[in-house]
Amino acid sequence: MTIAKLAAEGGVGVETIRFYQRRGLIHTPKKPQRAGTAGGIRRYGQDDVRQLHFIRSAKAAGFTLEQIGELLALDATDDRARARELAGERLKALDEKIAELDRARAALRRLAHECGSGSAGPCPILTAFDAA
Repeated sequence: MTIAKLAAEGGVGVETIRFYQRRGLIHTPKKPQRAGTAGGIRRYGQDDVRQLHFIRSAKAAGFTLEQIGELLALDATDDRARARELAGERLKALDEKIAELDRARAALRRLAHECGSGSAGPCPILTAFDAA
């Protein structure tokens, strides 16, 4: 398939494919040589589609592109310990983010309650954000 078809299959743009290629996450196939021309069209296969889906799923889980590259490399070495370590690091970061969001939700809930209390003066929500 062409790069445009690969992009469509993966739900990304062509430039995203090229970006991933520059980062070494997806290989760039050679252009086939044809007599009398500079070359044909690069072709991609189902392995490229699977790799693109892996990248998108790993990004959705919050892995960085560097970590995704390492995970892809680990796949070839079968280093499960390092893959677990990377997943553990990501889980810890997610837990910290969830705790931060829980604190923000609790603070906003408190401010919304105070705002609705009907007391005189400026709304606590507006003053809380103004102080930041």
